[in-house]
Amino acid sequence: MAVPSPSPVADKQALRAAMRERRRAYAASLSHDTRLALEQALVETAAPLLLSARVVAGYQPMKDEMSVLPLLAAAEQRGLVTALPAFAARDARMSFRAGPPLDPGPWGILQPAPEAPTVAPDLVIVPLLAIDRRGNRIGMGKGHYDRALPGLREEGARLIGAGWAFQRVAEPIAADPWDVPLDGFLSPEGLEEFKR
Repeated sequence: MAVPSPSPVADKQALRAAMRERRRAYAASLSHDTRLALEQALVETAAPLLLSARVVAGYQPMKDEMSVLPLLAAAEQRGLVTALPAFAARDARMSFRAGPPLDPGPWGILQPAPEAPTVAPDLVIVPLLAIDRRGNRIGMGKGHYDRALPGLREEGARLIGAGWAFQRVAEPIAADPWDVPLDGFLSPEGLEEFKR
């Protein structure tokens, strides 16, 4: 008798709320030193990704998110170009600019200055709340990455989610027609690459 596959999580709003709360509680439980050690472990597990990259895009972490800033610093030390998301206005499409985060963008998150060069990353580290074994992710719900990922994929970028280890969920996440599955998930515990 065949064992049925688990059904996809259809209620993304409920999963998003649950994972926000779990991430908040987990981050609050970490001491400063433990958090720094986990972020350094993320740098070490990401090392294979940097071998074939030229332009690495990350993100400015929110309070409870896994920080990829140490990873970007390691990429810069290897001579790679690093970039962060940037918005010209609240309703503008997200782009990636090289340079330090000096300008408070329209969402209140620091981003490279408007005159910083726009770049096309070949490795994009994507924030998330949850990801399944097929690379389907749930983000914060604003849709910035949903709109950007198709173009990044078409340009050949490698798309890797990053987060705390528990954010890789066992149950499948139902994909919407516009969703672009990620190529892997990076946590302090390792890099999991998904088969295409």
